[in-house]
Amino acid sequence: MTKDQIQELRFQPLGRDGLKTLVKWAEGEGWNPGPYDAEAFWEADPNGFYGCFHGDELIGGGSIVSYDGNFGFMGFFIVRPEYRGNGIGRTLWYRRRDLLLSRLKPGAAIGMDGVLAMQSFYQQGGFHIAFRDERYERIGEQLDTDARVSLFQEGDLNEILEYDRVCFGFPRERFLKSWLNLPESRTFIWRDDNGLRGVATLRKATTGFKIGPLFADNAGIAEALYRACLNAAPGEPVYLDIPVSNPAAVNLVRKYDARYVFECARMYYGNVPDLPVERIYGITTFELG
Repeated sequence: MTKDQIQELRFQPLGRDGLKTLVKWAEGEGWNPGPYDAEAFWEADPNGFYGCFHGDELIGGGSIVSYDGNFGFMGFFIVRPEYRGNGIGRTLWYRRRDLLLSRLKPGAAIGMDGVLAMQSFYQQGGFHIAFRDERYERIGEQLDTDARVSLFQEGDLNEILEYDRVCFGFPRERFLKSWLNLPESRTFIWRDDNGLRGVATLRKATTGFKIGPLFADNAGIAEALYRACLNAAPGEPVYLDIPVSNPAAVNLVRKYDARYVFECARMYYGNVPDLPVERIYGITTFELG
C-alpha cells in the first residue's frame, strides 16, 4: 500500500461491535483478554475507541480513552497481520495519539503499557518509561483466607471508588461500576475497624483468570487478597501484572513461586502522575490502565 493510499484510509470511531472485534483480535494475538472486558471498556468511555478502515473493512484500531479529560490512556493497538509492515500502524498510532491529546485538558498526561518490541517507537512519539510491568502466572488452589477479606457488596461501592481514585490517580466511576459486576468475576475487599484498606478483582480471561486491580495499604493486606483470588480459582491459571517499582509486589509473586510470563513498560506522554506505587500490587488492565 502506497503512502497516498494510507493517507486515504478512513479513521473513525468504533461502536460496541467494533470494540468487540478488537477484543477478538487481541484474543487471537494471545493477549488473553476477558470475554466480558469489552462491556466495561465501553462504559469507561464510549468515545474512546477508533478504527482504521480500508473501504468498509476494519483493518486496525485501538483505544484512546479519556478519564473526564484529566488523564488519557492508549491501548488495544492492533493491525490485522496482512496489513502490517507498510506504515499503516505508524499512521494509526500517531492519529490516535493526536486525537486523544485533543480530547484532554491542557497539560493532561497520557499513559500506555508498551511491549518491549514497541518501546523505542513509542519513545520516538514522545512517551517515556516510568516503570516496568511484569505478568506472573500462578495456579489457583484452596488456601486459608483472612477473616477480614470479604466479597464486594453494592454497599461497598463508594469506599471502593474513593480507594481506587487514590491508587489509580483519577476517578473512573463509570468503568468500575461495570468492572466490579462483570460475569464470572469476584471482587474482594479487606476491611478492619479503620475501613476499607485493600481491594482485588478476579475476572475470567480467555485462559484462566486475571487479577486487576490489586491495591492494598501494605504487603500483608495484599497477600491476603492474593490468597483469596487464588482460593477462588482452584486448578486455573491466575495472572497478576505487577509494577516492578513496588518491591513488595515483586516479593509477593516470588513468595508464591509465580511464573514470569512477559513484561511491558508503563510509559507516559507528559508528566508522570503522582501515584502511591507502594499500594499498587497489580495494575487493572494493560488496555485501560
